[in-house]
Amino acid sequence: MKRTTSFVANTFLLVLASCPVAFGQAQPTPAEISIAKALEKIGQQPDRVANYDSLAMAYARRARETSDVAFYQKAEETLNRAFELAPDDMEAAKVRTWLLLGRHEFGKALDAATKLNQKVPDDVVVFGYLADANTELGNYPDAVKSVQWMLNLRPGNIPGLTRAAYQRELHGDIAGAIELMLRAHDSTPFQELEDRAWILTQIGHLYLLEGNLRDAELYAKGALDLFQAYHYAQGTLAQVRMEQKRYDDAIALLQERFKSAPHAENLYALGEALERAGRHEEALKAFAQFEPMALRESGITDNANHELIAYYVDFAKQPEKALQVAEQELARRHDVFTLDCYAWALAANGNFAAANVEIHKALAVGVKDPRILQHAHVIQDHLEQAVASSATARVSNN
Repeated sequence: MKRTTSFVANTFLLVLASCPVAFGQAQPTPAEISIAKALEKIGQQPDRVANYDSLAMAYARRARETSDVAFYQKAEETLNRAFELAPDDMEAAKVRTWLLLGRHEFGKALDAATKLNQKVPDDVVVFGYLADANTELGNYPDAVKSVQWMLNLRPGNIPGLTRAAYQRELHGDIAGAIELMLRAHDSTPFQELEDRAWILTQIGHLYLLEGNLRDAELYAKGALDLFQAYHYAQGTLAQVRMEQKRYDDAIALLQERFKSAPHAENLYALGEALERAGRHEEALKAFAQFEPMALRESGITDNANHELIAYYVDFAKQPEKALQVAEQELARRHDVFTLDCYAWALAANGNFAAANVEIHKALAVGVKDPRILQHAHVIQDHLEQAVASSATARVSNN
């Protein structure tokens, strides 16, 4: 009992430190409310494992709300207590799988979700985890099958709709993805502010892919109105502002996002925006901070390797380093974005034939991401120029 009391007290202190409502600054978020409720239940029933499951999941949700990975550690500590009480607890195992996904340990997450699926083959949540892990690893047929199972088992469930939308996006059906995201939003309970803001952000992102800046802005701003300073929405609205050539507005959003979520990938986006705005000295400073920051985490799963590759190719002009990082990341996953990075690094090293093979693996899925399409166009142009030069040389020799 002493141990449980200490656990609750220490956790409550963390909540006070991270919860603005404790100081009257703002209303608590859905995750903060869930954390408080779970702590209260633990105080009342300290030996009930379900209470720790709830608290761990609430911490995981708080990590998404804030982009603060420290909450994943708090969730893991909470799960350790759950497993002490019940080593075979299914719900705790599900939350741990969610944490593996949040930390980008996709191979481990797939193994964990597969084992859970074998134990309980009709659990919608587990099929969602299978879909997530397979998607990030590039196993798209398996991911699609898992999403279809989610919708077969429970038609219209929100996690199934959002995952189906993402599969449609990856396979090039942007309009279909928007349709499913809108359905998911309409089905989400009103009080789930962060869930609704996340979905609105995704809809804004999808409209941006379509080139519909008006609706992209509308939904991104809607997410920020709903969930103040939401880091995902700040990123999407910044992308809209860049397309509108409102560079200073985009930079302000990205600076605010990096201040609250100081991750390497967010710093890279800021540096890229500064460069496009012509603020070269500021961009150089951002990139000088970005590179060592990204290198420190390059060997772990939750990294900024995609951005590091882009930096080495597009800005630092160090193609050998780009290829080294790309090969390292490709050994771990084969999703369309990693394939694109690998192809871009190969192209930077002059190997356009191999780059063309890799970029077409990504395009074969159907993805319509503008950066991937632009890379494919550049690679194809170089190949055509090489063929034309070769033909001209043969004519000259004859």
